[in-house]
Amino acid sequence: MSRATLGGGVRFTVTLTGILAVQAMCTVFFVSDILLGIFGPAPGAAGWQLRDIAQIAAACGLVLGVVLGAIALQRQRAMNRKMEAQIRAASSAFHSLMHERFDDWGLTPAERDVAVFALKGLTLAEIAGLRSTSEGTVKAQTAAIYRKAGVSGRAQLLSLFLDDLMDDGLARPEAP
Repeated sequence: MSRATLGGGVRFTVTLTGILAVQAMCTVFFVSDILLGIFGPAPGAAGWQLRDIAQIAAACGLVLGVVLGAIALQRQRAMNRKMEAQIRAASSAFHSLMHERFDDWGLTPAERDVAVFALKGLTLAEIAGLRSTSEGTVKAQTAAIYRKAGVSGRAQLLSLFLDDLMDDGLARPEAP
């Protein structure tokens, strides 16, 4: 995430906190006004004017809170759409890169299936169950995949893809 994005997140949090504080103060005012109206002494003429001004100010605060809350919600939705688009782009790039590497390594269709399941983090037993084959077969296929890819295990296999994605600039932070 870029500094600009992080700064925007901090500003967003501060804004929401401010909105919540204003709405909380308005709520306290209206609740205390109701309680004073029921249990307190009757205000004089000057007291009514002051009370009316305070009510107007509190109502304006609530309206401001609603407006700013709607703006914050709209911004959050826009940020979510942007992040979802970035995730789709990264997923598509990973998928393309994965199949390109599988072609380069000359993986068989069965090895491709096993490699995808391995990259997803499934165990040998889970892969064997999904492919209706023995764990020994899956173990042999993963060994062939690692040999063809030039790695010694699942973690290194995954790191090959992550390194390639980072080199392609997908993981580079945005410019401020």
